[in-house]
Amino acid sequence: MAKAPGPLSGVKIVEFAGIGPGPFCGMLLADMGADIIRIDRAGGGMAQVKRADGRGRKSVLVNLKDPAATELCLKLMEKAEITFEGFRPGVMERLGLGPDVVLKRNPKIVYGRMTGWGQTGPYAMGAGHDMNYVAISGALAAIGTRDKPVPPLNLVGDYGGGAMFLAVGILAALLHARVTGQGQVIDAAMSDGAAYLSALFHEMRSKGEWSDKRQDNMLDGGAPYYDTYLCSDGKWISVASMEPQFYALLIEKTGFPKSEAEPQWDKKHWPERKAKFEKIFASKTQAEWCALMEATDVCFAPVLSFDEALEHPHNIAREVFKKVDGIVNVTPTPRFSATPGALPGPAPDPGAHNKSALKAWGFGDSEVEALARDGTI
Repeated sequence: MAKAPGPLSGVKIVEFAGIGPGPFCGMLLADMGADIIRIDRAGGGMAQVKRADGRGRKSVLVNLKDPAATELCLKLMEKAEITFEGFRPGVMERLGLGPDVVLKRNPKIVYGRMTGWGQTGPYAMGAGHDMNYVAISGALAAIGTRDKPVPPLNLVGDYGGGAMFLAVGILAALLHARVTGQGQVIDAAMSDGAAYLSALFHEMRSKGEWSDKRQDNMLDGGAPYYDTYLCSDGKWISVASMEPQFYALLIEKTGFPKSEAEPQWDKKHWPERKAKFEKIFASKTQAEWCALMEATDVCFAPVLSFDEALEHPHNIAREVFKKVDGIVNVTPTPRFSATPGALPGPAPDPGAHNKSALKAWGFGDSEVEALARDGTI
């Protein structure tokens, strides 16, 4: 699908292909209309470039071991307002593309660096993955069953704690650079981001308002009014009736004995109330509970599988999902009234735009042909 102008239309970005939150951040920026050239590393084995998070970019396949490639990348970054990478600390410096070099060539550029542990600290040079970064923030210990912590997919580290903070940092620095002419480096660490996402819980814990036991608190499945429940057909529902007026409606809709429902916040009664709710919700199917409570102030929703989510009326009405060539794509969000944009084209093959992208960014025909002839691209 052709890309329509979005709020970042005209913003030129050089992205160095990576894994995890880097590509996701690139998808966010591309969906908002940015003109992104992704540098794919020849022989890099970056299989993820054909995934959804690789969509909307132009790909140039570069032999970064060739000294001429360094100059090519620097020339591209001279023409860009933003660049970002997701390698371990020191990799870009060894390639001759570290921020000190780049900012000398383009003092206004925003240079985003996405890592798990950050550019400094005892863990900085070590390998890791999403769950590890969430683990040291304290968040992983709070997520799961009473028996064990459970990895929360890679939503908390890679995407929430990583890509989102990188994107916010990049765009904030872009505003600063446009006003002052001063570029800067963004040190975005997933471990930092996961900790930031946990700010409220750290505060509650320090005030004695949060137990360090899982499924013992209001938001972790400990409260009977904020949990998931199994229905008679083996499907699940979610209930989040925190506020007193919503809790009162939950009691009314379920027929829970009012005399046994108060006080709502008294934790010593939570286990027995949860056991009664389990029996009540197990008496009907998911569809029957939906008919009774969906779109009410109970704060209720069915727990859907990925496949079921595609068919839910609310998601259909808002066109949350679209299939492109048989592949499910999530449509861009947030939505803009003046610069709405559109779902961009699929992820390109590495090197699909070797010549066209460089020419579009001002490289001459002879220069591009020489780069191709010499094996730089």
